[in-house]
Amino acid sequence: MTDRGTKRYAGIRAAVVGTGLIGGSVLLRLAESGLDVAGWDPDLATREQARARGVAAPDTLEQAVADRDVVFLGGPLPTLPRTLARVAAATAPGCVLTDVGSTKVEVAEAADRLGLTDRFVPGHPMAGAESAGLAAASTTLLAGAAWVLCPAPGAATAGFRWLTGLLVELFDARVVPMSAPAHDSAAALASHVPHLLAGALAGAAQRAPLRDAVLALAAGSFRDGTRVAGTPAERTANMLLGNRARVLHELADVTEFLDGLAAALRAGDAAALTARYAEAAAVRSALLDRRYAERDREFPAEGDHAAEVTWLRELGDAGGHLTGCRVDTGSVAYTAWLPVTD
Repeated sequence: MTDRGTKRYAGIRAAVVGTGLIGGSVLLRLAESGLDVAGWDPDLATREQARARGVAAPDTLEQAVADRDVVFLGGPLPTLPRTLARVAAATAPGCVLTDVGSTKVEVAEAADRLGLTDRFVPGHPMAGAESAGLAAASTTLLAGAAWVLCPAPGAATAGFRWLTGLLVELFDARVVPMSAPAHDSAAALASHVPHLLAGALAGAAQRAPLRDAVLALAAGSFRDGTRVAGTPAERTANMLLGNRARVLHELADVTEFLDGLAAALRAGDAAALTARYAEAAAVRSALLDRRYAERDREFPAEGDHAAEVTWLRELGDAGGHLTGCRVDTGSVAYTAWLPVTD
């Protein structure tokens, strides 16, 4: 990861509230970039770990976020709306707020109720590990990650633009602009249902009469398929419950496809099995061989924010992302990338 953005953001004062795996990785990267950054976690031992790694970790949330330009919110999903309200009350109106939670609708709705859509930009870096806590965090965990940001029309566009630039420069992020509902629908199939499937496969192996033999034979397919089953159980439960309706909707489609495979297997229908696996292989190939084309776009800085946000959301829905956002006098220029379809 480069440090090409450290000069541009050298004067920024940042804070991270909730310094577990993701929040802690944000904290460590900001500190490595030379920013004035403070972290706070309700757990005293975690704050002491941060201090041991050379990062300021005040004893209170209010001390950590005072006079900051940007605050990243982490911690368990059910706590984010309350944390958002508390952080907003302790920061100046010009402080940009964002979060790193794996679901977006609930916290976006909380921001709307609190009147914070002018400075809160819901976010979700698409990265992680089965380990947890600040001890597992690293400066490189989020390097090059797809990082969802949810722009809202109106004054919030300024916060979205500024945060996009910061994430691209300091994390080499691929910023994916989406609405909160679109994110939760896409994440249900891309991230949340895989946790259910991994749990089911690992759970079945745990209960199998030949459990130890299964583990002895387990190779790449079992290891890859069960990796996220090692995620802390409470964190997984919070994620699934926080997006329950969408996860269940996508799970029904997965179950339908699986039932088709099972029916073909019961019938001994090799042609049907082959056809379904060919269909599945197509999306796997598209994932591994994904190519993008650059599509730049400019908008008036003070122009039609609704048109700008509509374009941003359509970009994310189409599988695109941003690698640049430059605001000049009178205009804002985005560097965008869209998938190439053959």
